[in-house]
Amino acid sequence: MSYAPFDWIDDEARSRAQAGLVRTLRPRPAETELLDLASNDYLGLSRDPEITAAAAEAARTWGAGATGSRLVTGSTALHAELERELARFCGFEAALVFSSGYAANLAALTALTGRDSLIVSDAGNHASIVDGCRLSRAATAVVPHADPEAVRKALGAHGGRALAVTDSVFSVDGDAAPLADLAEVCRDAGAALLVDDAHGLGVLGDGGRGALAAAGLAGGEGVVATLTLSKSLGSQGGAVLGSARVIRHLVNTARTFIFDTGLAPAAAGAALGALRLLRREPERAARAGAVATELYTRLTAAGLTAVRPDAAVVSVRAPSAESAVRWAADCRRAGLAVGCFRPPSVPDGISRLRLTARADLTRVQVTTAVETILAQAPLPVS
Repeated sequence: MSYAPFDWIDDEARSRAQAGLVRTLRPRPAETELLDLASNDYLGLSRDPEITAAAAEAARTWGAGATGSRLVTGSTALHAELERELARFCGFEAALVFSSGYAANLAALTALTGRDSLIVSDAGNHASIVDGCRLSRAATAVVPHADPEAVRKALGAHGGRALAVTDSVFSVDGDAAPLADLAEVCRDAGAALLVDDAHGLGVLGDGGRGALAAAGLAGGEGVVATLTLSKSLGSQGGAVLGSARVIRHLVNTARTFIFDTGLAPAAAGAALGALRLLRREPERAARAGAVATELYTRLTAAGLTAVRPDAAVVSVRAPSAESAVRWAADCRRAGLAVGCFRPPSVPDGISRLRLTARADLTRVQVTTAVETILAQAPLPVS
């Protein structure tokens, strides 16, 4: 009998199909008539003419690619300018730009901990945080969602170098972490606090300066932030923000910085352009939150179960994974793109439609979205 080393893949594929968990790629066209409530383009900047022009100009000036790691040829004056403006906007001393938000989380967690460390991680944290904890080689305590007292208990049982990590806004349900309480717990324990502000930047805080700025924690001793440039800023890439000594440490020790090719100049240029536009038009941040609140209010008033949004994500519960997939597909056929979260992407096993509010949605578009979701709902809506 011949040896077939990948036959197990077919067995797993059959299991996924039976559970309704098959994922497929769906390349999108350059232009579409679909109303988009699925992307993370919270401020509607990814196709803004000013932002795309900034990306094109950066590519013409600096080239199509970074050409190497940041420590070899991949750092440009554009990267340094973006880092200065990100740090200033968000209220931190320094920033370091990475090729993705995922890489930024891996860098912060692996470089700021180690074998003698403890990481206390919220059960609802993003997969990049989960992977960062695993790669750090630190002891990791996963605590119940948004529970500062559980964090206090875990830190108190350790006694050595420690770090608590949380999303600022959780990507599945759109609820915000209790940052002020977590910061107090960390101060009492002498631990660092790492906050992934991917879904807070551009939506929360004065003019979209983020969840840490809103909580009065930006730039605080022992506080480090990670974020992505691919959501509110409409570009691609990630960053770590903190004190100058933290950033210097990452430059010298973070493997996803040292060994990864730098962020492409076009992405850096687009992010910088978006940041400057947001400074000029801070009302965009409040508009994104207002759209999310309106979606939540109208959907729950009609009988659906949803989580009250703290930022721009609106999570609507579905009866099952299969019904969530069907609901999302029916919405798409009706002209509305929505996200569909199901196991294993959701830690609690509850499937959802995930709607992302955008600052550039009109009242008519919001009404269309609500009516479409209700019309395609798998269960009768009261």
